[in-house]
Amino acid sequence: MKLLVTGGAGFIGSAVIRHIIKKTNDSVVNVDKLTYAGNLESLSEVSGSDRYAFEQVDICDRGSLEGVFEKHQPDAVMHLAAESHVDRSINGPAAFIETNIIGTYTLLEVTRSYWNGLDSEGQQAFRFHHISTDEVYGDLDGPKGLFTEETSYAPSSPYSASKASSDHLVRAWQRTYGMPTLITNCSNNYGPYHFPEKLIPLVILNALEGKLLPVYGKGEQIRDWLYVEDHARALYSVVTEGRVGSTYNIGGHNEKQNIEVVHTICSLLDELAPVGSTFAQLVPSLTHYHDLITFVADRPGHDLRYAIDAGKIEHELGWRPEETFESGIRKTVQWYLDNLEWCRRVQDGSYQRERLGIASA
Repeated sequence: MKLLVTGGAGFIGSAVIRHIIKKTNDSVVNVDKLTYAGNLESLSEVSGSDRYAFEQVDICDRGSLEGVFEKHQPDAVMHLAAESHVDRSINGPAAFIETNIIGTYTLLEVTRSYWNGLDSEGQQAFRFHHISTDEVYGDLDGPKGLFTEETSYAPSSPYSASKASSDHLVRAWQRTYGMPTLITNCSNNYGPYHFPEKLIPLVILNALEGKLLPVYGKGEQIRDWLYVEDHARALYSVVTEGRVGSTYNIGGHNEKQNIEVVHTICSLLDELAPVGSTFAQLVPSLTHYHDLITFVADRPGHDLRYAIDAGKIEHELGWRPEETFESGIRKTVQWYLDNLEWCRRVQDGSYQRERLGIASA
């Protein structure tokens, strides 16, 4: 197969591409606008493959997208391109409306035109896989219950509302036009190459620099944590084996309060990079990373609990996460310790400046 992956330079998209190139015989066309969160360095280990191609294209640019489809003739689309940070959506929702709604609409229309031009066998084999989030469901009331594929939508933030809208568009294009679509809704991802604005990499890197570790409210928000490489395996299973018109929820079976996650990271750093080691030259008065934890005003409209019932993908496609939270978070912390230069280049913006040919100050 030749898979067109939008947002392939992002956190989850790059994991999907690394999985496809390293674990399958398929080819990948990476379509990415390269916003602040798109980093081609996350693909350095596979970008030299003759089965990989990159096109710097905005999914809102219909003409350029049509050129990509005409040039590469994909067998499937995996749509991951999205603005995804809730805090950014609260401060500036316009980009989320543009990319997540208008961009998805544009991609659907370009894909529909391309799909209509295929012969009957090509149309039958083609797939459009839209990758979404469990945040479209809102939050769960109380400590019990799980999101299923039948849970009603109740998004709380501009981000989740824009993703809910894109989900509805994909379902409408399948029902109205007969396009062979699939949708997946995943829980919180973590792992290597995660942009440092998100909770886990932010805590790791702040701690190593002796900075405060901000936790919203009392840190009681519960999330189901999914190791990104497990997610990549699941997405590939869905696009190659999933039933057309179906939705699959993907979760890690790892519910943790945010404060638990932060304490776990601090304990691992105490073990792997103790204060005063070559990793962490911190303020003299600090003895343990836990001392850096500070509680800040909660985010507006902050959902309390997400939890996924991933039984459908397990029963239909045989997928289960391989990593527990304990094994995955240890791998993640160790990866950041081993790749501090990648982190530095993201934090200081040099990964973008070099791509744009801009000299560092």
